[in-house]
Amino acid sequence: MIETDPAATSVAVPAAAPIVSVKPVVLSAPDRGADLHVRVSAPTTGRELPVVVLSHGFGSSLDGYGPLADFWAAHGFVVLQPTHLDSKTLAIPEDDPRRPRFWRFRVEDMKRILDRLDFLEAAVPGLSGRIDRSRIAAAGHSFGGQTAGVLLGMRVRDPQSGESEDLADPRVTAGVLLATAGRGGDDLTPWAAANFPWLKAPSFADMTTPALVVMGDADHLPLTVRGADWTADPYFLSPGHKSLLTVAGAEHSLGGVFGYEVKENTDENPERISLIQRVTWAYLRHALGIDGSAWSAAHETLSEGTHPLARIEST
Repeated sequence: MIETDPAATSVAVPAAAPIVSVKPVVLSAPDRGADLHVRVSAPTTGRELPVVVLSHGFGSSLDGYGPLADFWAAHGFVVLQPTHLDSKTLAIPEDDPRRPRFWRFRVEDMKRILDRLDFLEAAVPGLSGRIDRSRIAAAGHSFGGQTAGVLLGMRVRDPQSGESEDLADPRVTAGVLLATAGRGGDDLTPWAAANFPWLKAPSFADMTTPALVVMGDADHLPLTVRGADWTADPYFLSPGHKSLLTVAGAEHSLGGVFGYEVKENTDENPERISLIQRVTWAYLRHALGIDGSAWSAAHETLSEGTHPLARIEST
């Protein structure tokens, strides 16, 4: 059975499977100052399930991003969602010495999850033996997009050490970066430079892992003096195979990726969400080498520039 396509993207999606979600699965993290809590979501059926590690935006938690996490899980992925240290649920004080390195703790959270896949798999009834460890993607929204990008080869200059290390993870072979930051320097507002120092000097020159960058053309952030095109920089400034999905009229929440009927959404739109769900799902299957037919169909439909909701371009 195939689900209908309300966004008319030509992406044929099989009927959703029931999913099971377990939270929190707690990973010991003594060097972090707080254990790492993870949500694991997976379909109740299927084998050789690929993995997506989904990094939330600044202040969110493992409870966010249901429209993406649930859709991906219901259509064949194991979705792993950490709660990073910047989450409002942890209430880290403003003077906490860990704050300047939030970006680095986030990357370490993602790597810790990959290191402990066996433990996470065993925590979900019926999941053991069903994960395909050769197919792993990193995804993220906003600050989470930068986090995922680092695993793909993006470099961040550490605000304390001044160093820009290669923290790419070879286990991650594809990425989806949603509404994430672009260049630093003069492109930042003074407020962003003062409050988010990890945005000052990113480099996309080594971000070679294939990725889909998703931007909203109405995403006007207080972080940059530029317009919405700032969030397309990871596409234009990185080498290798990349694709850019530009969503018409979408603001930072891209139609509602934060969750269903939550206050963080500023532009809730079911058709936009349906489009992003389907296109990201199709891209992940394509980039991870599962099946490229849905991505080819989406690309053909959306690359013509005539679709009312979005367009796709690729390198």
